[in-house]
Amino acid sequence: MAGITTRSMTPTEFDSWQQELAREYAEEQVAAGNWEASTAVERALAENARLLPDGVNTSRMMFLVAVLDDGTTVGRAWVGRDHPRGAPDTAFLWDIEIHEAVRGRGFGRALLAAVEERVAAEGVGALELNVFGSNVTAIALYERSGYRVVTQQMRKSLQR
Repeated sequence: MAGITTRSMTPTEFDSWQQELAREYAEEQVAAGNWEASTAVERALAENARLLPDGVNTSRMMFLVAVLDDGTTVGRAWVGRDHPRGAPDTAFLWDIEIHEAVRGRGFGRALLAAVEERVAAEGVGALELNVFGSNVTAIALYERSGYRVVTQQMRKSLQR
């Protein structure tokens, strides 16, 4: 496997990523039964705008791009240096993704390790994330990487 490095996301990359992220996040929320499809993308964009008032320059956020040795971009990550619910000494991984065309080659594991290294270098002791229960590939990656479940939401659809 080729090595990867990370670099900061450019403003142009950030703008493009925001649109993709909102669409993907909206689809996941709809599939999970959390949001209505008709307003999901707008809701995702509004949520991100609230979290990222200064876009790529939002304080305490890192927006990283994963790059192969040959310069090919293969993924991205969004990390908050602070936990959204105030957990002490814990950063939060809001998003991590490897481009679909290059998945299954170990780049996800490599990007996750690079994110962990950056967070640790800033003196933060833990990294937390959320993952949709249907994302078995990501869950397996996180488990192999040493993550453990600390909270869990469950739902049952009821007959009306």
